[in-house]
Amino acid sequence: MSKAIRIHVNGGPEVLTYEDAEPGQPGSGQILVRHTAIGLNFIDVYHRSGLYPPPGGFPLIPGSEAAGLVLEVGADIDWLKPGDRIAYAVTTGAYAEQRVIAADRVVKVPDGISDEQAAAMMLKGMTAEYLLRRTFKVKAGDTILFHAAAGGVGLILGQWAKHLGATVIGTASSTDKIELAKAHGFDHVINYREQDFVAGVLAITGGKKCDVVYDSVGNDTFPASLDCLKPLGMFASFGQSSGPVPPFSMSLLAQKGSLFATRPTLFVYNAKREDLEASAAALFEIVLSGAVKIKINQRYALRDAGRAHSDLEGRRTTGTTILIP
Repeated sequence: MSKAIRIHVNGGPEVLTYEDAEPGQPGSGQILVRHTAIGLNFIDVYHRSGLYPPPGGFPLIPGSEAAGLVLEVGADIDWLKPGDRIAYAVTTGAYAEQRVIAADRVVKVPDGISDEQAAAMMLKGMTAEYLLRRTFKVKAGDTILFHAAAGGVGLILGQWAKHLGATVIGTASSTDKIELAKAHGFDHVINYREQDFVAGVLAITGGKKCDVVYDSVGNDTFPASLDCLKPLGMFASFGQSSGPVPPFSMSLLAQKGSLFATRPTLFVYNAKREDLEASAAALFEIVLSGAVKIKINQRYALRDAGRAHSDLEGRRTTGTTILIP
């Protein structure tokens, strides 16, 4: 019997239960997958805690990215076969040994990229891709600020932004995390526990500030993030690890320099199949080139997902974490 992590009620890590979960058979346009590695992301915490309502209600199998092998192929699929290596990033359902998934939401994993790397980078890497290449098109000479620089998205985006020729500024909470971020493309990293990050950005840029701020922290960094932007700069709020950004008046953007603000999500940016394929292809290309390296910082057994969540929320993890079925 296949196993999975299920949530029957919102709560802390203790509500993640390891239990039998029969995946069923693939229907038309679907495939049955055996996972070999599963990514851990803060969105999984949001679904568990109730910050994001469970899609489809309870019980819920959380998890947004994974890699594995195709076991069975449903009708009307001619581009996949049993044994193919695939990976994906979706909203939920990845915390399982096996699952049925729509074939149009997966991509083939190319040679040269391991299953663990693929599981660790699909959601985080394609997030970095759309932030850098579509939300705000970073180019050589731009200056960017990225909060939580030592997190999974940060370690990918830092390398990618540096490859594009940007000056990359980050924030982190400890000396170890600062050193890790600097080893992954960040030119400057501000310890926000010891220094006001707005003052740090002003000092680093000589008062010129940044072209874009990428903020996945939310409540704790707002509205100070706006004070780090040049006139006409872009505030991209793509997460809320400290809680959601509080309601604010649009006139605040005018007062701070005619700023732009957006709340993007990967699943809207990659809703169309052609956009998903292009995003994954760009990610695979940059990783295979060596410009972006994917390192697994922590591994947990799938049955220990609760401990993984506790460590993630307690800021005891860095970079990328995977669960092993």
